[in-house]
Amino acid sequence: MTPDEETEFKRRQKARNYVVGGTLLFFAVLFYAITMVRIGD
Repeated sequence: MTPDEETEFKRRQKARNYVVGGTLLFFAVLFYAITMVRIGD
C-alpha cells in the first residue's frame, strides 16, 4: 500500500468511525427520551 493509499484509507476509516459513533449516540438519546416519556405517564 502506498503512503497516499494508506492516508486515504485512514481518512475513510475515521469518517466511518464518526458515523458509527454518531448513530450509537443517536440511539442512546432516543432510548433515553422514550424511557423518560414512558416513566412520565
